[in-house]
Amino acid sequence: MALAIFDLDNTLLAGDSDYLWGQFLVQQQLVDGDWYEQENRRFYEAYQQGELDINAFLSFSLKPLTKMSMTRLQELHQRFMQQYIEPIILPKAEALLDRHRQAGDFLLIITATNRFVTEPIASRLGVDDLLATEAEIINGHYSGQPSGIPCFQEGKVLRLNSWLAQTRHDMQGSYFYSDSRNDIPLLEAVTHPVAVNPDDTLAQHAEMRGWEIMSLR
Repeated sequence: MALAIFDLDNTLLAGDSDYLWGQFLVQQQLVDGDWYEQENRRFYEAYQQGELDINAFLSFSLKPLTKMSMTRLQELHQRFMQQYIEPIILPKAEALLDRHRQAGDFLLIITATNRFVTEPIASRLGVDDLLATEAEIINGHYSGQPSGIPCFQEGKVLRLNSWLAQTRHDMQGSYFYSDSRNDIPLLEAVTHPVAVNPDDTLAQHAEMRGWEIMSLR
């Protein structure tokens, strides 16, 4: 059994679930529309450039979760899944997941996007486990603060190493699929790194390192 690791946004999905959740909040008039949309775009562009201040972004993105009950958030997420996520699940991504599943591999999504947004998506995709940025919950409500190490850039490696220490898995024969320059640290750590519809920086790095480059679009 090999470990098959997948980035989520712009890898298994034809879009970014974190950014789209922000758009959904604007569409539902649950946030200050013009300002929130502008900030959501600014943070997303910084992420794409490899310049995201993850702590500033989490302060921004987790705050709306504090305004609603868990029940209300779950209801909203079901609507979000139907309107925003189902249309961007890539058939080739589902086929790739199934190939690894049929090979007996352990399927793990590792994503910088917080668990509230991504856990239902990971469940929909039928993976075995999820490592995501954790949002702190106090007395049954989101506090607006992250919990533990954000699952971002080198943080993905740290979180994965901690997960490996707690499970029976190892990195022998491992795969990691990602689109982003932000994931180069984890791509460097696996046996089979694969650049999926990579951004320019990752594409150049993958070519230099002789990594596989593929498209799921």
